[in-house]
This record gives sequence, C-alpha cells and structure tokens, in this order.
Amino acid sequence: MLEARKSRTFDRLYHSYQQGWLLPRHFHYVGMSGSLDAEHEGGVLYVMNHSSWWDGLLAYEAFRARSEGDHYVMMAEEQLKQFPFFCRLGAYSIDKTTPQTMIASLRYTSRLLQEGKRVWMFPQGDIYHLEERPLVLKEGAAHVLRQCPEAIVIPVTAYYSLYHHQKAEATLMSGEPLIANWGELGKAAITQRLAAALEQQLERHKAAVISCGPDGNEAFERLAKPGGSTSEAFRTFRRRASAWKSFFGR
Repeated sequence: MLEARKSRTFDRLYHSYQQGWLLPRHFHYVGMSGSLDAEHEGGVLYVMNHSSWWDGLLAYEAFRARSEGDHYVMMAEEQLKQFPFFCRLGAYSIDKTTPQTMIASLRYTSRLLQEGKRVWMFPQGDIYHLEERPLVLKEGAAHVLRQCPEAIVIPVTAYYSLYHHQKAEATLMSGEPLIANWGELGKAAITQRLAAALEQQLERHKAAVISCGPDGNEAFERLAKPGGSTSEAFRTFRRRASAWKSFFGR
C-alpha cells in the first residue's frame, strides 16, 4: 500500500490552487454545514457517501478550511498511483483486489486512529449514483472500529445539484458524532448503524438543498470563492453593452 507522506509546503500550495482556481472553475458554489470537530481527544473516523470523483477533494477542502485536526483520507490504490501527489496531502491507498491486500490498509487506518488522528473513509467502497437507495456499505469501517473502540464517528454527506447556473453546486453536511463501545458490537451491526446514519442524513441534506432553492445557500457556509459561468459572463456583457449604447446614443 501507499502510505501518506504529508508535506506542509505542498499542502499550502495545493490548497491555494484548489480553493482559488480548481473548485471555482468547476463549481458555482461549494459550501458546508455542521462542524467537523468534536470534544474528543482520541481518533475520529469520518464516514462519507461516495457519488462523485470530487468527493475526496471536497473532504480535503472541508477539513483544510474548517478543522484543526490532523486528517488522512483513504483512497483507491489505482487512483492514488495516478495522482501520487495526494500522498503529500494525507491520502493513503487501499488495494481492494483481495482481502489480504485490504488488511494492510485497515491496519494502517487503525494505527492512525489509535494515534489520535482523523481519518476519512468512503465505506460504500466505490462510486454510486447520488440517489441510489439503500446505501450499502462494506464492512471495512466496522473492522477498523472494532480495533479502535474508543474512536468516534462523524457522518459526512455530499450532495450535488444544478440550478440556473452552468456549473453545479456542491455542499457537504456534517452530522452529530456517533459514540458507542464498538468493540462490543459485531461488524454487521456496526455497518448497519453507519449505513442508517448516513442515509438519514443524506435525506436531510437533500431536503435542505431543495429548500434553499436556486438563489439561496443560507444553510451552508461557503468554502471556496464563487465560480463564474458562461451565462453570467454573457449577462454581464449585455448589461455593459446596453450601458454603452445608452451612453453613446444620447
């Protein structure tokens, strides 16, 4: 497996690039509601639904902008090999081809949590459509929690939508921490509890986005600067052209 090799210098450079250019280039709005930090001295496991290639980058933006903790993100090994610089940001790999290759990553995850780190997992195991229900989770997160019974779990959901703008809007929602003596629960029971929490939160998240409508994001705090679009540029051009026409037409 590929372990994380964090670099503060690269992290600062990349965060400036993502927040100031990459996200605005592709999204009209990126926001978040809820807190990523909890009053807990031990490890924190974040479990997140997985419906887009962007999920990991949005998670990075969220914890980079809204958390003081030391965060790590599990990433598919074939993707991390294509983009190895993500190791510098805290990503590490999981090879899902066999149970044996997965064990190394799960043990690494457990070690990070036991050291008090904050770790992000996408327990669906792959990318699925945003509206697919029920959410079906693999047992990797449950395996880790049984090894780290004092860890807390924070569910995070991502939701993407399109309105009047050329670019999509992306929002994250962080839920209340899940606390249990995970070592006393079986993997199936833990997995079921995580799936139920994520699915219920995703429905609340969806309702919040719909209630905001196309012109409001009051439920979500902005994470990156707004991204312009061709339609907005055209409207700006028309306003300026009209102003110049009125001026010279006098």
